[in-house]
Amino acid sequence: MNYEEALKYVHSLNRFGIKPGLERIAALCAAVGNPQDNLKIIHVAGTNGKGSTSTMVAGALLASGKSVGLFTSPFVTDFLERICVNGEPVEKELFAAAVTELEPVAAELAKKDMQPTEFELITAAAFMVFRKAGCEYCVLEVGLGGRLDSTNIIRTPLVSVIASVSLDHMAVLGDTVEEIAHEKCGIIKQGGKTVCYPLQKESVVEIIKNTCTVNQNMLTVPDTGKIQNITNSITGVSFEYKNIAYKLSMSGEYQVYNAVTAIEACRLLGLDESAIKRGVEEAKVAARMEVISNEPLVLLDGGHNEDGGRVIAKSLESLLRDKKIIAVMGMMADKNVDAYLSFVAPLCSCVVAASVADNPRTMSAEDLKTQAGKYCSKTYAFEKAEDAVDFAAEKLQEYDALLVCGSLYLAGEVRSRLKNKFNFSS
Repeated sequence: MNYEEALKYVHSLNRFGIKPGLERIAALCAAVGNPQDNLKIIHVAGTNGKGSTSTMVAGALLASGKSVGLFTSPFVTDFLERICVNGEPVEKELFAAAVTELEPVAAELAKKDMQPTEFELITAAAFMVFRKAGCEYCVLEVGLGGRLDSTNIIRTPLVSVIASVSLDHMAVLGDTVEEIAHEKCGIIKQGGKTVCYPLQKESVVEIIKNTCTVNQNMLTVPDTGKIQNITNSITGVSFEYKNIAYKLSMSGEYQVYNAVTAIEACRLLGLDESAIKRGVEEAKVAARMEVISNEPLVLLDGGHNEDGGRVIAKSLESLLRDKKIIAVMGMMADKNVDAYLSFVAPLCSCVVAASVADNPRTMSAEDLKTQAGKYCSKTYAFEKAEDAVDFAAEKLQEYDALLVCGSLYLAGEVRSRLKNKFNFSS
């Protein structure tokens, strides 16, 4: 297969949906020599902050001169963002070769009623790519949950990281944050080391502590008392942690807590402080309060659940207090839309609702407009996200900032359009 054929095949597996369990991924990996066993892995689970934390750790490893694979999900604009080797998306030919080798294995498994899902095949392909590329280390972001996620086929990682845990994917992971925490803690394996995001709910912390005790893990929780002098701006956030100053390239005070989680994970890996500082400070993740343009101010954020709405609102209140914001929003109907809107929509002077293209889970623009109308008096609806962006761009002269938010799928659909429209350069 060439890359286009491989991608088409991978996406064709989407019809098999989400099927938690490790039997299929175990069979896939075994058939290609268990490539995951050759990697030194840092495994990252959580509801929010996984991508930022993973990117920071991978950056620090790279700054230390290590060969590093980074596996994240979902992508924003390009599929191969999910599988990076030494800071760059993997070569198309390498990915296509891995999928070509896996396809007949998947076909045989299907005959045994063990049809792999899309995510399972991508996970196996990523392991193969990292082995072929000569990666020594791999930072592995969990796709969904932890315990039964296909990334959890690995042996005990060098470090397990539990990022911020909150409510999301309740239909699969459980109705309470405690049930969800149990699923996330499934990545904590016997005799390992674990780092926990410092602002967890107390009941979540207890679950993490108990899991670490049972599995004889050393647990590290960043000391928030050692965080000082936080200064947040549109261009990034600066702070001190344990008397070392950091200036992140990503905005939002919440990134400070992702950063100290990453810092402690890197220290457990024995990395040099200068490499840790460089990796944390240079990390950038698309669609996380991303500044598309400064003049006019255009922000893009893919946060999509209640906790995501809460942290976006905190950033808006900190950075754009008393500013008039026009927001383009698109959301998935299976999310807690009202909770998200209750945080974000009251801070907006105008909400332009949009449907996300080619996604059966999308909430219709009209339904989203109706819900947003409970919190913002001026609302519009466009079925096409590109029309919503164009409309908001035309109206922007009446406002101080444009915020595009509500879904990573929306961010992926319109990011290139925003960059082109506002002459973005990086």
